[in-house]
Amino acid sequence: MDLIKAFGIALRNVRQRRGLTQEDFSIVSSRTYLSTLERGLKGPTLEKIEQLSGVLKVHPLTLITEAFLQEDPSLSPELLLSRVLDEFNALRSEPADHP
Repeated sequence: MDLIKAFGIALRNVRQRRGLTQEDFSIVSSRTYLSTLERGLKGPTLEKIEQLSGVLKVHPLTLITEAFLQEDPSLSPELLLSRVLDEFNALRSEPADHP
């Protein structure tokens, strides 16, 4: 499954778990655009992910993590988040290339 479709499934799943309708997102998106995202026909910008996450009352990384778990069902949330934390910590310990 490609990541755009996985994001759409993740968005729909989190929306439904929160008991929200597509109309509940009208402050940040039209119902038509939200439907397009949920069907995996378009990919959102980072700004749009942040707005959608606000309506869902989850951190944007939660929504993105859910998308990656949809894309690769063999991953566990613990394994994925552990990998991200390890990479993040490694990057923070590397010197920056610019002053």
